[in-house]
Amino acid sequence: MNREPIIINAPASKSLSHRTLIAAALANGVSEISGALDSDDITRTRRCLAACGASINEKESMLIVTGMEAGPRGGNADGKHKDQKPAELFMHESGTTCRLMTAVAAAGHGTFKVHGAPRMHERPMAELVTALGKLGSKFAYDNKKGFLPFVMTSKGYTGKKVDITLEESSQYLSGLLLGAPLADHETIISVTGKKAVSWPYVALTLRIMEDFKAGFEVEIKKGKKWQAVPWRSVKNATPGEIRFIVQPTSYEPTNYRVEGDWSNASYFLAAGAVGRNPVLIKGLAADSLQGDRAIMDILSQMGASIKVNFDGILVEPSRLRGIKVDMGRCPDLVPTVAAAAAFAATPTTITNVAHLRIKETDRLQACATEVARTQCGTEIVEDSLIIRPSRLPKGRTIEFTTYGDHRMAMSMSLFELAGLDVSFDNPTCVEKSFPNFWDEWKKIIK
Repeated sequence: MNREPIIINAPASKSLSHRTLIAAALANGVSEISGALDSDDITRTRRCLAACGASINEKESMLIVTGMEAGPRGGNADGKHKDQKPAELFMHESGTTCRLMTAVAAAGHGTFKVHGAPRMHERPMAELVTALGKLGSKFAYDNKKGFLPFVMTSKGYTGKKVDITLEESSQYLSGLLLGAPLADHETIISVTGKKAVSWPYVALTLRIMEDFKAGFEVEIKKGKKWQAVPWRSVKNATPGEIRFIVQPTSYEPTNYRVEGDWSNASYFLAAGAVGRNPVLIKGLAADSLQGDRAIMDILSQMGASIKVNFDGILVEPSRLRGIKVDMGRCPDLVPTVAAAAAFAATPTTITNVAHLRIKETDRLQACATEVARTQCGTEIVEDSLIIRPSRLPKGRTIEFTTYGDHRMAMSMSLFELAGLDVSFDNPTCVEKSFPNFWDEWKKIIK
């Protein structure tokens, strides 16, 4: 057996690529962005930013971003040309682009046509558009209220206070935060609701805002008083007990390098644990704020051997055991963990993931259905997914359904390491976040 590690270079962070390009596009000046991910989702964000007035050009391995001088501009922005068409914001299937860019465009002036692929028109937006309505935007819906497609008319954030929940998605809050520095007054954004999911993604947003010199404070409620705290000290968002005070500073142009992506590296980290050869992932920041850095802790709890050194993150083949794990903070890892759990000796229960139902597909049901094709037992109980391992049918051909969901294709590839002959109905769906995934995956299964 070859014990030399297979070396994989982590792709750039998709979450940070979205946020970095948005901040650079909102700055008044030129920023040089290196290491940004090149994928379908990032292309959607780039095109939306261009439609709002930014210029993004490629120069060797960098993106040269010339920001919008006066914030996002839509059709009829000056109120004089009433026949001018709205700016076209086509989201295709990128939920991140949709939530972030809708809120960012609302901080600008003019009309914006917000639409996407059919699946995007099924995904809820009512929480966000209600909040944007309180900040001054108006919406004309083509079909169902609270859903795409719609035309949004904005004159910037005219409201000074707004509430938002994180029950469906933390991206609603991230979008509001990214837009708020463009207001001409201080904006207070308070978190309400019953629970909050995916807080680490909000931390990524705050990091980019700080790095591009947008002014803000995070306040925590102590008794009846609000108290400012260092934002990096916040580990969870408790509804009713946290708010954000965003100053009207706009953004400053900044040269920036995007770090590696823990979400897309997760498939290779899991491959090191369940496969035959060690895998060394390069380009990841072990102290990253990305929530999906949790894959290291989850695999370790399952019994994986993981070592962090100057070369990267090394994962060695291990006997895995099942665990019970709350994945509300890292929902994008659920398909990876569900597939890895099929290799374990005992059952795994993944909890607090009801919000997976409104991803590119009903990802909770998709994970249960596809893992069950390998003869493992799967069960959905309220907001939890249970994986009960069985002997994997080595040599059997299994065609997995991707549902057009990139994470389903990449995670189910792990079953090739169990000796299954794996195929997919739509392997090209990985282009959404990781266009060269299959080339990298060949190194794992060679």
